[in-house]
Amino acid sequence: MPITVDIDVMLARRKMSVGELADRVGITPANLAVLKNGRAKAVRFATLAALCEVLECQPGDLLRWEVEEVEEVEEVAGG
Repeated sequence: MPITVDIDVMLARRKMSVGELADRVGITPANLAVLKNGRAKAVRFATLAALCEVLECQPGDLLRWEVEEVEEVEEVAGG
């Protein structure tokens, strides 16, 4: 996916645990883990705003877009 989640980076900068962040934001540690590990398909603006408030950062500090690399498949003709 071309969107990369950098919550780990902000957690390290703030010296905060995942559990503490989840508690302060008001979401479950399991849901935070889904978001943190890039497995979420969506994030509510209210959740993003709460993350930014607790971590004292901007949305761009948590999410970034990267060019998606497409692997080229070479076909080898046998015979």
